[in-house]
Parts: sequence; structure tokens; C-alpha cells
Amino acid sequence: MNPIISQITASQVKKDITPFKVGDGVRVHTKVREGDKERIQIYSGIVIARKGAGIHETFTVRRISYGEGVERVFPVNSPNIDKVEVERESEVMRSRLYYLRGRTGKAAVAVKEREFRAAPAKVTVAAS
Repeated sequence: MNPIISQITASQVKKDITPFKVGDGVRVHTKVREGDKERIQIYSGIVIARKGAGIHETFTVRRISYGEGVERVFPVNSPNIDKVEVERESEVMRSRLYYLRGRTGKAAVAVKEREFRAAPAKVTVAAS
């Protein structure tokens, strides 16, 4: 990217973004304006893609609504995004989860969840 453009857009990039990755289950809190009122609407689903860099970075969230797959693309640095909560972390072996589009039912949200294991205890042998 051009260094001049990155300098100009550096002030618009959010610094307090919750770290999340592809495969995570997230809840995106978006600001919705209706007339002169503003409210927060939550969109929850699985992050299937993350694209771009800097001010142009976006992520795609997919969920199943009434048996139909719905995807929504959010700009990471948008002022309309209040916050992103990570509901569940997962371990995926690829950067785009587009294969979930062909799945239905429970298989459409079946992503391997991360297991938190304790580190193995060190065994010390006493010399006699």
C-alpha cells in the first residue's frame, strides 16, 4: 500500500478491536439509526472470511436464519460497529470457510472448537 495513503488513513483505523479470527463464533454489535433514534442490534454467527488490510479490512459473518444461510460483510474499522464479542474460539486449518455454504443444519455451524488443555506436569525422578 502507498505510504502516503496509509499515513492519511492511520487516524481512522480503530485501535481497540477485539482480536478474533476466522472460525470464531462472534456477536457483532452494530448501531442502527431509525429516524432520530439510535439503537444497538446484534448479529451473531461464524466468521467465514477476513479480507483486506488497514482501513479497508472487512470480515464476513455467516449464520443460519429460519433454515436459510445469511451472510453479512462488516468493515472492521466502521464507526457503526460498536463492538465485537467472541462467543467461542475454534481451530481451523484454512483462511476462508466458504465450504460451510454448501452445508445445512448442524453441519453448517460445525467448526472444530479449541480445547484448552493444561500443560503436562513435569515428572521428576529422585536419585537414590
